[in-house]
Amino acid sequence: MSTMKTQSGLMLLLAVLSVSEGDGSRVVGRLDGNVTLPCTYDIKHHGVLLVCWGRGEIPNSGCNKQLISTDGQKDTEGSRVSSRFQLLRRLDEGDVSLTILNISETDAGRYGCRVRVPGLFNDLKYHIDLTIEEAPVTTTPTRQRGSDVTSWIGSDVTGDHTTESMVTLAQEMWSTAVQQQPVANIVRLSFVIVILPALLLTVAYIVSSCCCADTSDQSDIRDTSCLFLFHLVCKGKIKCL
Repeated sequence: MSTMKTQSGLMLLLAVLSVSEGDGSRVVGRLDGNVTLPCTYDIKHHGVLLVCWGRGEIPNSGCNKQLISTDGQKDTEGSRVSSRFQLLRRLDEGDVSLTILNISETDAGRYGCRVRVPGLFNDLKYHIDLTIEEAPVTTTPTRQRGSDVTSWIGSDVTGDHTTESMVTLAQEMWSTAVQQQPVANIVRLSFVIVILPALLLTVAYIVSSCCCADTSDQSDIRDTSCLFLFHLVCKGKIKCL
């Protein structure tokens, strides 16, 4: 009978231990970034509890390679091994998650959070496995002077040949524009020297013809445009020779 009681007690003890010790969870952090390892307890049920964080498996008592500890309200003085380890969450709400600042490859591995609950084998144990990954390579556009070609850092495309082609095309366009410039100047100069004076002389001749008509007999002014010029411009303003 006593043997059966002993076996029942051992089974109950194993059940308690299996419930109070949480399975390991995996957290991924970025190199040179910050990462938070979760650990919480029911502060309304248990009240304020002592908590410690360590590296590796959680031993029978305390924390292995302790990193930081708290009395449930603030960090325990002198318990922090580095300022990179912080308890930044709401301790007054039972959130004792560990934040690691500026993580490096050496921070990878298993961490343990032990919440000390009064009573025999009542402590809550949480294991977290931290994996470190390199930060993704960001691509930034860079523009090459003298061209509209954009090359991307980290890609397999090189813009050397494209740049040379664009520069060559720009030189050819500039050369063509320079060669065509004298022709355009000649056309404009011809218009100013020849065509414009001819137009002015024609207009002057028409005005003179209208104004020199016999003003006493407007029947001599048969053309409608000439009559318009006679009344609008010439009358009383131009004397004919």
